[in-house]
Amino acid sequence: MKKFMAEFKKFISRGNVMDMAVGIIIGGAFTSIVNSLVNDIINPILGIFGGMNFDQLAVVIPAIGGGEVTLTYGNFITAVINFLIMAFIVFSIIKAINAASARFEKKEEPKAPTEKECPYCKTKIAVAATRCPNCTSML
Repeated sequence: MKKFMAEFKKFISRGNVMDMAVGIIIGGAFTSIVNSLVNDIINPILGIFGGMNFDQLAVVIPAIGGGEVTLTYGNFITAVINFLIMAFIVFSIIKAINAASARFEKKEEPKAPTEKECPYCKTKIAVAATRCPNCTSML
């Protein structure tokens, strides 16, 4: 049990786990911002053109045993808009991070050739060779 707890402690104290925890916390806070953007700004603006807020869209279906069931498909549309905005923002952030890391990435210099072609028999030979091992020509 001690070995298991030691491995678990090592796993938890890794930087990746801490980064992931911070990302989840920031993501949760960011989700509330996106929800507010959609519910408080985008839906009312779209309501101007459509005449109502998405949250108010619903269908009432009569139940078999009496009563009725309300399907609030407007909430689903709002959730889809939230998802699309969140996905676009995450995509933009990842794209910016990849562009920045590519800019600072150390570029490899092209390697010097290790082979050359014999001008007589056209086979590949070592660059430092002074005689072709195939046709024995002097280079």
